[in-house]
Amino acid sequence: MRIPRHVAIIMDGNGRWARRRHRPRVFGHIRGSSRVKPVVREADRLGIKALTLYAFSTENWTRPDTEKSVLWKLLKKYLQSEKEELGRMNVRLGVIGEIERLGPDVRSVLDPVVEELSGNTGLRLNFAISYGSRRELARAARLFAEDCVTGRRKPGEMDEKILSSYLWTGGLEELSDVDLVVRTSGEVRVSNFLLWQSAYAEYVFLDECWPDFSPEHLRAAVDEYSRRERRFGGIGGTG
Repeated sequence: MRIPRHVAIIMDGNGRWARRRHRPRVFGHIRGSSRVKPVVREADRLGIKALTLYAFSTENWTRPDTEKSVLWKLLKKYLQSEKEELGRMNVRLGVIGEIERLGPDVRSVLDPVVEELSGNTGLRLNFAISYGSRRELARAARLFAEDCVTGRRKPGEMDEKILSSYLWTGGLEELSDVDLVVRTSGEVRVSNFLLWQSAYAEYVFLDECWPDFSPEHLRAAVDEYSRRERRFGGIGGTG
């Protein structure tokens, strides 16, 4: 198979998965959190270089406090239980989004794990937390404007490469562009996710909700990607 370098997954459908089973929404989040470990392992096995998981959007802050509390507990549990294996796998962990909005209890777990794994050179695993692509782009424009005011930049320097460096994904450098976006739950929309980085990405939409997502689903999505011809606006081999 032709393996995408950067895969991004919109992990959607936890609530619907739980509702269909007459369980509370948090039950779907708990089940969904258990899918991360095997998917990360499979991404690494396939040779994917970067994997970005859409865990919490800027719009998700409007959800009930009880639900958000469960999500933060699940994130902390994952980090605490998996940091040693991620280290053995040579995975480098990153977070994109407004992490300054996270509570000190979350940051006290998240920040040390990110630092501990920062020297690894394998799979770049990124959690999009408190992330919204429009805010990311607005922030990048503001930071560039501030640098112009202070003399560090000139307006005429702005191009695609410069703008990319101001995005939350700037640290990924040559891996910042997304090759494949996978969305679960049957919804067919991008939901304000990596709009700039996914400009020429291939999309695969799956009916399965995230709690049912498996390594086999990831392999099938990669296989679908490998069969497509990416033309990047050109004519391509088939005319």
